[in-house]
Amino acid sequence: MKMAILTRDGSLYSCKRLRDAAEERGHHVQIIDPLSCYMNINSDSPAVHYRGEPLGHFDAIIPRIGTATTFYGTAVLRQFEMLGSYPLNESVAIARARDKLRSLQLLAREGIDMPITGFASSPDDTQDLIAMVGGAPLVVKLVEGTQGIGVVLAETRQAAESVIDAFRGLNAHILVQEFIKEAKGRDIRCLVIGNEVVASIEREAKEGDFRSNLHRGGKAHAVTITAQERDIAVRAASTLGLEVAGVDILRANRGPLVMEVNASPGLEGIEGNTGLDIATMMIHWVEQHACPGYRLKTGG
Repeated sequence: MKMAILTRDGSLYSCKRLRDAAEERGHHVQIIDPLSCYMNINSDSPAVHYRGEPLGHFDAIIPRIGTATTFYGTAVLRQFEMLGSYPLNESVAIARARDKLRSLQLLAREGIDMPITGFASSPDDTQDLIAMVGGAPLVVKLVEGTQGIGVVLAETRQAAESVIDAFRGLNAHILVQEFIKEAKGRDIRCLVIGNEVVASIEREAKEGDFRSNLHRGGKAHAVTITAQERDIAVRAASTLGLEVAGVDILRANRGPLVMEVNASPGLEGIEGNTGLDIATMMIHWVEQHACPGYRLKTGG
């Protein structure tokens, strides 16, 4: 098959692993920077052009679109979808997951438990907003934040008011969220492919921090998850329409809580800590859905 990986940086671990796994399976892979694409949008002959030339047909597109390029990246992916390419994750599902407020609302509608979360825009709401999530300590998040950036733990009511007012002064959209003290700076990253959790790791924040992101210096190790955690991870990915997702879960006293669903989960931490070949699992999924007869033809 002919595949494209949509990414701004093909040298990243996840992109290299996906490319290598696909080529080992006999596929032709092209790395495409979505910001270098431009589109001819019409009903007769829609097309994607890249660096001065029209791109031919791709059987499958693997989107590795960063948060900063979500709008244009998903527009390019939509164009490939119009042209009949199979997307590993659909553009609309990526857009849902990137909008933290929308994704939490969708998860709540499906009865998926999560930390109590407030959202508001008027400074007059600060006091009630803090009370809504159980008071301090609480977590304030930028809606557009990623990899732990724009996430602040406010340990007192006064600190919470100051952080909220500061973010609002910048006209930033924020979420105010219940702090799950018993999680002790740990969360579970579940890697979901289709209707299965194929790998899971526990991430632990570095000393003095509460954010467990590996990009922030956190540690990780493979972990066995419960049937309830497995179920909630699969349901969360399915609710947002994602075929591949990184679902982050907190272990609270009242049960597992979904903290976030990532539409473009990194592979380095989870492959390194589990020893599993997640990249090849993802390519197998693409084969089965972009070209169902491929495995039979190759005997693979």
